[in-house]
Amino acid sequence: MFLIYQILILLIIFLSPIIIAIRLFKNKEHKTRFIEKFCLFKKKRAKGNLIWIHAASVGELMSTIPLIYEIEKNRNIRNILVTTSTLSSSKIFKNFKFKKVVHQFFPIDFLYFTSKFIKYWNPKISIFIDSEIWPCMFKELKKNSIPLLLVNARITPKSFARWNLFNKFSKNIFHNIEAAFPQNLESERFLKKLNVAKVNKIGNLKFCEIKKQKKVKLEKPFLSSIKNRLVFCASSTHPGEEMKIIQNHLTLKKKYKNLLTIIIPRHIERTKEIKNYCKSLSLKTTIRSSKEKVNTNTDIYLVDSYGETKKFFNISKLAFIGGSIVNHGGQNPIEPARFGLNILHGPNIQNFKDIYYFFNKYKIAHKFINLKQLIALSDKLIKIKKRKKINFKKMGNLILKRNVNEINKIINNEFKKT
Repeated sequence: MFLIYQILILLIIFLSPIIIAIRLFKNKEHKTRFIEKFCLFKKKRAKGNLIWIHAASVGELMSTIPLIYEIEKNRNIRNILVTTSTLSSSKIFKNFKFKKVVHQFFPIDFLYFTSKFIKYWNPKISIFIDSEIWPCMFKELKKNSIPLLLVNARITPKSFARWNLFNKFSKNIFHNIEAAFPQNLESERFLKKLNVAKVNKIGNLKFCEIKKQKKVKLEKPFLSSIKNRLVFCASSTHPGEEMKIIQNHLTLKKKYKNLLTIIIPRHIERTKEIKNYCKSLSLKTTIRSSKEKVNTNTDIYLVDSYGETKKFFNISKLAFIGGSIVNHGGQNPIEPARFGLNILHGPNIQNFKDIYYFFNKYKIAHKFINLKQLIALSDKLIKIKKRKKINFKKMGNLILKRNVNEINKIINNEFKKT
């Protein structure tokens, strides 16, 4: 099975010039740094002990930021390498100031590249976040006796079913993990079945707050232009979901003349496509990067920038979280909850069902099945004047502390060997 996997990856490598060209055209790859995925390194490896943390994209990276700040405090660590796979995550990374951290793109999971990557960076410990499972890289780490930790680990029923189809192959891969810290009971159960030796449920890092983040304030001219507007924010939307949100706007606008709907698509390169749909409905639409002034006639405000979602939650009355109408499994709903917003979501929330279960206790998450229900719920929730804030701080700090303690134990024990 491993040989078949390598052949499939090799086929992708042969097609990579075409794939990269298409992704560059769609602004999904960095124009110069994409070569890092082929282990053509642009940054030098500094001297001293190095810890490697891999987070796939924006969501995984954001949940890891508090952890990185804490690990930096460990005096045994001289350098921290953070890898991600997406262009958007590399842009988000620039918003944070670290003392010991360097960023690279994760290499293609082919034995030649994984071997070259490990040889160049030579990490003492590797930490993979969430559901990042890479057979070749895991095998290479084991070969070089580099401890592999799966932190904030998440295995969904769907992904478990896929891994379980190739039971022997999967168990060989997951056995390379020295320790896994799952974010929920479901993942804990699946990881044990997949042959991970040490599994210790600690809690979800997504509850942790980023203490050193910039203030979540928008520019004064924009705030002034929406002073008397009723703001509905739809975040991390996927294809097909914007249509429902816009139809929701059209209906509610008849009752709430000052309604402004802000849409933040999961992939910002789709902004023009969404604008064209709005135009077909004769809706006045403004794209953030255009710098065009928002006025009383503006219906839809499209956000095509990275790292500003919190700013828009801060000025909103309620929020819709995407990936939940389409069968994606939902996106992270914690941030709007931090701002005391009522959260609207579709039926597909399996990626965060433990969090939504928690939110349901506080009655801040509201499910709808169809457009009619979305409109009715939006109308009902708009009338609620007081925000209901949940204090995540204590819970988040405890989860972060437990993760840091477990990781530092392994790091310090590993450094004692050298």
